[in-house]
Amino acid sequence: METALADIIDNSISASAGKVDICFEWNDKDPWIAIIDDGSGMSEDKLKDAMRFGSLSPLVERKIHDLGRFGLGMKTASISQCRKLTVCSKYKGKMSACQWDLDVIAGNPKDDWTLRVYSDSDIKKDPLLKKLVNTHLDQLNSGTIVLWRNLDTILAGTAAVDSENKFSETMSLSRRHLETVFHRFIKPEIQHSSSVVRIRYNNSDLEAFDPFGAANNPARQELQEQEIPIQGNRIKIQPYVLPHKSKASAAEYEKYAGENGYLQNQGFYVYRNRRLIMRATWFRLIKKEELTKLIRVRIDIPNTLDTLWEINVNKSQVSPPDLVRRELKSIIKRISNKGKNTQGRRGVTKLKNPKLIQTWVRTITNNNVEYKINDEHPLVKDIIDSTKGKLRNKLKVCLQLISESFPKDIYYNDAANDDLSIKSNSGDDPELTKTLCKNLIEALLDCKIPKKELKNRMMETDIPGISEGIVDIILKEKLRTPNK
Repeated sequence: METALADIIDNSISASAGKVDICFEWNDKDPWIAIIDDGSGMSEDKLKDAMRFGSLSPLVERKIHDLGRFGLGMKTASISQCRKLTVCSKYKGKMSACQWDLDVIAGNPKDDWTLRVYSDSDIKKDPLLKKLVNTHLDQLNSGTIVLWRNLDTILAGTAAVDSENKFSETMSLSRRHLETVFHRFIKPEIQHSSSVVRIRYNNSDLEAFDPFGAANNPARQELQEQEIPIQGNRIKIQPYVLPHKSKASAAEYEKYAGENGYLQNQGFYVYRNRRLIMRATWFRLIKKEELTKLIRVRIDIPNTLDTLWEINVNKSQVSPPDLVRRELKSIIKRISNKGKNTQGRRGVTKLKNPKLIQTWVRTITNNNVEYKINDEHPLVKDIIDSTKGKLRNKLKVCLQLISESFPKDIYYNDAANDDLSIKSNSGDDPELTKTLCKNLIEALLDCKIPKKELKNRMMETDIPGISEGIVDIILKEKLRTPNK
């Protein structure tokens, strides 16, 4: 439904409409939907031509702002949702109307596709069409009504008692879709301020939803725009990094997560003449990961490259040509670190504390990060030095195994996941803290560390729950023991 509605609105925008009304009613189990605009309208001959399937070849050069593709949109979109399509258009003050009725066509013994052409009296005899004309077109010099009746698809497979709920739910979901697809028309950029299109949904204005985050949030990163020249045209690419959860209000963060969340909504957003035709895909160039989930990239293409991008009939699927794919892959490499830094910053900062003698050490070689148990840690070193023979070798192998088995992928995903907090064991087990402190003091003494330096050296370690109070108590006990 949402795709079909968007196809009809495309025609309205191409006809220079400044206002589009989407009206619908359940109408006591006989629902209808009408899309009405104040665009340029069509004469009777032009309307008949518009009702013909495939009226314009996709190879014919279109006007630069035309949102159409094959000349099939209005018919295929409409018949995908209803069995009776009526189009009424006003051009230079004169009204024309035509209708496709699939039930009439199916009942025709000659198998002919006969288009019904309305006379002025036919329009007046059709109560619903007459009402819509009087309400929306009477005061205009031009405009068009696309009316869907006998809605079969939307109600397919629903029991009578569920049909109304299904209709309401579908129309509600369609609204959110349209607010995203046409957000640059509803609330255009400054340079397009003259082409605002007001879209109303049963007399309620649609609110533009920009998937690239709130422009007034300083934490949103708008990276450098890039262009790809191809066949005398330019493809514009604008990357964004959305704010981390800590840099946005809860309401804002949830809003821009979208229905499927940040992980699924990352990727390229392709616009054809400012109309969104494909969203949240990396075109299989990279995988969707937690660490890149804040990256969204806007791609603007003109309608002159439709064939090259393999745009389908309902403009919902596109495939970039090889030249563009190669450029996009290099662009991803340049911008992905920005998103990873923003999303992964919380986890990285927890690993850095130069004042402590770390149990784990982190090294970077040729852009590869490696984590290993610190074999120079006083307690670890003391244990290794005090172990002899085969047991010492086994201990070293065991420590190496633990180092090599560090769950880096799981850790990074957990650190980047906004719904999880990495739990610290600090202070959870006071007895364990005391035991570790006692053993470490013994290790430091065995290493001939002067007694006056013990406290400072102890406080430089990352023993969970360590405090000056605990260290003072244990040192007092240890230092008054005769053999120490």
